[in-house]
Amino acid sequence: MGFLDTIETGSQIDFYRIEEPVARSGMASIFRAIDVRNNRQVALKIPHPDMEADPILSDRFQREAGIGEKLNHPRVMRVFGGEERSRIYMVMEWCEGRLLRQILDEGRMPQDRAIRIAVALLDALEYIHANGVVHRDLKPENIMVDAEDNIKLIDFGIASDSAARRLTYANFTATLGTPNYISPEQVKGKRGDGRSDIYSVGVILYEMLTGRQPFSGPSPMAVMNDRLLNHPMPPTIANSSISPQLQEVLYRALERDPKNRYAKAHDFQWDLEHLDQVGVEDRVELRDWDKRKSQLSRKILYYSALALIPVVILLLMVMVAHHR
Repeated sequence: MGFLDTIETGSQIDFYRIEEPVARSGMASIFRAIDVRNNRQVALKIPHPDMEADPILSDRFQREAGIGEKLNHPRVMRVFGGEERSRIYMVMEWCEGRLLRQILDEGRMPQDRAIRIAVALLDALEYIHANGVVHRDLKPENIMVDAEDNIKLIDFGIASDSAARRLTYANFTATLGTPNYISPEQVKGKRGDGRSDIYSVGVILYEMLTGRQPFSGPSPMAVMNDRLLNHPMPPTIANSSISPQLQEVLYRALERDPKNRYAKAHDFQWDLEHLDQVGVEDRVELRDWDKRKSQLSRKILYYSALALIPVVILLLMVMVAHHR
């Protein structure tokens, strides 16, 4: 029996009395708890015993706690530190509301609500990026939304921190981002920066506005491949109420090459708040989006080109011989 199996409602860990289990993932479990010193409601994130025993995973967990403890913003879930503890766990702010994923499962949102949530999310990103942190795993499952549409950005499990030493995790590629929301540069194995988070917000906003994700496929690999090769369906086709200006903002956020994307979260936020001032480009994405490519077609073209090389050489030799 592991340590987590012994945790019951009413049991206490240091100064925290367990009220109920909330969520369980492959690496940790989250419990709602009460700080008995001040009666404050908190969330405890406790790693599973096998994770705690793994030096790499344990290091990741403590790195996540360190990132969380240095951030203090109303749209970012707080992580509390500065006290001696009997074991490894995180004490986090208790956040009321629902995950954005649960809201999206009910269908697409009204445009004003989608923009309001995106603007709040970008405000949180502007703050964490200014503090050297890149989330790297933005998705609806990591965004809490309360009854007034205030948001909390949660789960910095694979975030990077420019102020901390760089860690490399062998065989952990699958954890570096989520296939439906990961940026093209991350698909290619690059570390990513703030523009990678901006891309993920573009995907989330597209989904909030249209009720569908911009890229799809029968497997995670196919979804990532689709992102590298194809353009999404124009948002105005999926939802005719989307203005050309809002569609342009989405395309700027979803640029495949990060240098063509919004450089800062604030720039993305400003355009959403001033849509009447956004210029609309004549984009190839609007004309060629339904011309689908696949990795297989790319390989066929590549090998066909290789096969033509000797033919071209032979023709050149014939031409040279003919001119002699």
